[in-house]
Amino acid sequence: MPNIKVLDMTGKEVGEMSLSEKLFGAEVNASVLHAAVRAFMLNQRQGTQSTLTRTEVSGGGKKPWRQKGTGRARQGSTRAPQWVHGGIALGPKPRTYRTELNKKTKRVALFSALSDKAANGNLIILDECKLESYKTSEMVKMFAALGLNKDVEKTYKVGDEKKTRTETVACKTLLVLPEADRVVVKSCANIPTAATTLYSTINVYEILNAEKLVITKAAVEKLEEVYA
Repeated sequence: MPNIKVLDMTGKEVGEMSLSEKLFGAEVNASVLHAAVRAFMLNQRQGTQSTLTRTEVSGGGKKPWRQKGTGRARQGSTRAPQWVHGGIALGPKPRTYRTELNKKTKRVALFSALSDKAANGNLIILDECKLESYKTSEMVKMFAALGLNKDVEKTYKVGDEKKTRTETVACKTLLVLPEADRVVVKSCANIPTAATTLYSTINVYEILNAEKLVITKAAVEKLEEVYA
């Protein structure tokens, strides 16, 4: 794997780092990535949806009319599914959508996601990420210095007329830290397009969902220590 530049928080190059071929130079397996993302999304579902059956809605204990002689269809309860305010037939009930992937598949998916970011130039290695105090503006400056901003056109209305303007916003960025840093995490919290995670809890969905992946040098070393 060729060396990659290491940048500081001001965007200045402070060195180079050789990445592991196993983690950042693997062949991208699209089918495994799909399985990993699908499993992640399914595991986010609570599965708490529920409808009331005819035995759970109130009322309906009395037969609405006698069985024969009225000329109407026989009915045993006003809470049968065909009645207004009746129970729901075959409606959803609480269930689990959880699915599991084996360890080997998870690793292949992680390596594929990291390699995809590295191959497409969407990986940035940061020397370190440290703040003295809670400052969202400092994180905004850092993202701008790292070249993570992009221009987007937004449409707005002035009376009945539509106008467009160009705004500079940060692209979707995932910042991977070697250990929990409350100051950095809180400083990123007010940036809608930025997210933080730890090297130990990083997942395939977060990597693929981000346009740019920023990993500190220490986090890369710990990833390679665990997986490579």
